[in-house]
Amino acid sequence: MSERSERIKTQSSSRSYRRVAAAVDAVCAVAADSDATTLDEVVLAIASERRREIEIASAELGPGVCGQRRLYPDRDVIVLAQSLPSREHTLAHELGHIVFDHEGAPAPEVTLEASDDLIAYMLSQRAHQQIVDDGADELAEWEAETFAAMLMTRLRVFNSRGAGVSVLRFDEALG
Repeated sequence: MSERSERIKTQSSSRSYRRVAAAVDAVCAVAADSDATTLDEVVLAIASERRREIEIASAELGPGVCGQRRLYPDRDVIVLAQSLPSREHTLAHELGHIVFDHEGAPAPEVTLEASDDLIAYMLSQRAHQQIVDDGADELAEWEAETFAAMLMTRLRVFNSRGAGVSVLRFDEALG
């Protein structure tokens, strides 16, 4: 088996729906404790639980970029693109990066101004490195995307069955 195939096999086997489901359960437990039933309320509850502010901002992001998690010494900032087809899903995805403590971009790195030529060069270098690394960020993106889908499903169910918090508690009791 080639080294590349070995890495793909290792990476695929490290994907765990149980790990993601456990994270969603933990987030829903925090949400229930805080009476949070909307995604924005859930983000605030997680920030309070972590004792680290999570700010939600809107900005013009690059083509194809829906959201970013920016790290500051004292807080996390979730930046959402100004025109999104699904703000909630993107917010849940970025929250997933925070919950899983995936590496985010330190704020100075994402706020530097760059020329179009520099951006094109950096993207080509990044694409090349990603091929070399065989998708090192792929697991983090899979976890965040799976987390977002599971969390949004749970929130829809909670809010469609009546009083959200009582449903959260009932679901918690059932496991």
